[in-house]
Amino acid sequence: MPLPVFSASVCVFCGSRPGIRPAYELAARETGEMLARRGWRLVYGAGDVGLMGTVARASQGAGGASMGVIPRHLVEAEVGKTDLDTYVVTETMHERKKVMFMNANAIVMLPGGAGSLDEFFEVLTWRQLGLHGKPILLLDCDGYWQPLRQLINHVIDEGFADDGLKAFVQYVSSVKALEKVLAETLEG
Repeated sequence: MPLPVFSASVCVFCGSRPGIRPAYELAARETGEMLARRGWRLVYGAGDVGLMGTVARASQGAGGASMGVIPRHLVEAEVGKTDLDTYVVTETMHERKKVMFMNANAIVMLPGGAGSLDEFFEVLTWRQLGLHGKPILLLDCDGYWQPLRQLINHVIDEGFADDGLKAFVQYVSSVKALEKVLAETLEG
């Protein structure tokens, strides 16, 4: 069976749990379907649980290409999804983030917990240091990312970053808006 063809890759960081609001799971499903419809490969944490599993199953169900990257110690806990087009098992969490990042043209954040925040702050720091110019988009389902936005403003207000830090992060309120920004970025 031939692998799906893709024109770009989008790294999606998101929770290994579904969260308490139905809007989170709906956004994950719509994101996966949208990536497949646009011909963009999903790159994600290779889990088959929570929002990770939802976005991957939606992308696969719509015929999309997928790459999952999971550290060995999480294969059982996150139910490593071995039926992906590309399934990579790493030794460490840091290696996981690096492989995901290096195989993507853009970064998208859906709701998630400490692991998702770790992933976000690493790619944001790399951007701040000038190590990449990839877009970082936060899908702000039901205002989920507003406390993070306030924290970033607080960091700037307290003198620990300049105002330019805000320009590295784009907030979108719907999958339709996410698709529009990604299309402008990935397809010119």
